[in-house]
Amino acid sequence: MEATIDSIGDDLLHNILSRLPALACANAACVSRSWNLIITSLLSSPNLSSALSLNPSLQGAVDEAVDKVLSRPIRPQFVIASIGPSFSLQQAHQLITGKLGSRIPTITLVSHGIFGRNAVSDEFEEVQWEFIENDNAHPNHRNENRGILLTVGFLPGLKVSLIPLLSETQGTQALMIDELVLKIRECSSSVSGFASPLSILLFSDQETDMKPVLQKLDYAFCPETVIVGEGGSQFLYQGETAVFHSNNEEYSSAAVALAFLRDRGKPPGVGETQFHVVLAPGISQIGPTYKAVAVRERPRDYSTWLTAKREAQFENLDGLTMLDQIYDEFGGDLYCSALYVGVAKRRKCSIGMERASWIYLQEFHEVLRGDEEYLYVNGVGIRSGDSFRFYLANADVTRDSCNNASNNLRCLKRDLDYQNDGHTTSKHVNKKSVFGCIMFSCCGRGEYFVKPDIDCSPFMENFPGITFSGTFSAGEIAHGDLSSYGPVSEEHSSLRCCLHVYSTVYLVMSYAPASPLTL
Repeated sequence: MEATIDSIGDDLLHNILSRLPALACANAACVSRSWNLIITSLLSSPNLSSALSLNPSLQGAVDEAVDKVLSRPIRPQFVIASIGPSFSLQQAHQLITGKLGSRIPTITLVSHGIFGRNAVSDEFEEVQWEFIENDNAHPNHRNENRGILLTVGFLPGLKVSLIPLLSETQGTQALMIDELVLKIRECSSSVSGFASPLSILLFSDQETDMKPVLQKLDYAFCPETVIVGEGGSQFLYQGETAVFHSNNEEYSSAAVALAFLRDRGKPPGVGETQFHVVLAPGISQIGPTYKAVAVRERPRDYSTWLTAKREAQFENLDGLTMLDQIYDEFGGDLYCSALYVGVAKRRKCSIGMERASWIYLQEFHEVLRGDEEYLYVNGVGIRSGDSFRFYLANADVTRDSCNNASNNLRCLKRDLDYQNDGHTTSKHVNKKSVFGCIMFSCCGRGEYFVKPDIDCSPFMENFPGITFSGTFSAGEIAHGDLSSYGPVSEEHSSLRCCLHVYSTVYLVMSYAPASPLTL
């Protein structure tokens, strides 16, 4: 009898087909029914594929990154591409969507730097870029500021919707935050039956104040909804599920949300994709608690002038006095460090015509300077009576927070192993496992702040060989409490914080297969 490839057995055939590039794998599915079943199984597994290219040619960089992410079977469900500032955003977006398809939700953004495995050498690399006003006048920087990080994912049991945050281009240029929230709720309810999505990845432009946006997202969705992302980037987006207003000159996109929705119509045998967030802050509290007294907002230059008093004291303090007090207590070179105030805010919030409710949040404002009249901080939204503490960016805190992040990831790994031991047998190989991580790190960290790769090590040491990619950003979004910043007083235990500074956010993805009893 003449031997055929089908006679080698399903296990070996599965191993062979799993090594095919994505396109070849799709073609192989047409060979026979048995091949189709195996490939359908391969393409139904969770998958996060990522590749980095530093090719100075945009076409070459896109080709290298796309070829690498498609070198194994994958069914792309979403695409995130981060490029260097010397590449054309429009051209890069067109090349990527041309290769991967215009129907896949795709976000292309200009990043401050990238982390990932090189598509050619397979070595892990960390690259930070410098933004300069005139790229053409600095040809060396132009070549150094080129590169791309491409991340493609497929998350079984979920659907992905791409929804922009629109801004009016005329008049007040108001952000249409309620419309964004209602659209996410509508999409989530229609797909999953729940108003809150499982997760939201959020990307904003350089001009958008994300504080009011994150206030409403925190209010509108349940605490279990994972909200992460980055601010301060130029971006373009495209996809079948995107809401487009490209022909309407009254609106522009200030941010874009990639919403991951539970699919109540998922086929039998599909397990649960889960998201886990670990935060590594780079700032620490110093000094006492103050309460704002006189507050003057300056919307024109987006700043706030304020005086304050220490708790249990009646003396009204100017900015110079507060900074001198912090300097005396800190005992270090305070004036050469990045200094912030973390302001505890109690505000009323509502969506649309809903009845307003109270929310409790902490927001960070950079300290600009202080004089004998006021403390000057960046941003608006502070009110008389708000309490605040000073926070200092510190390399030692960054190292400690990375160690804490490593411990938290180690605990996650241990918990997944424990769940496997408790709910599976040695014959059941489909265990709960981590299959990928996307990281957002402040552009003030990395080699300019501490040392290269310090933010990568917590994940890579705990999950070696698992897909890991990341970007340097100008604002790190992570929806959660203040526990990562250290002990929290009972008074502030309910405070939430969504927009961080000098921090690193790890979005870890795991998969829990369906129980054999439910198949």
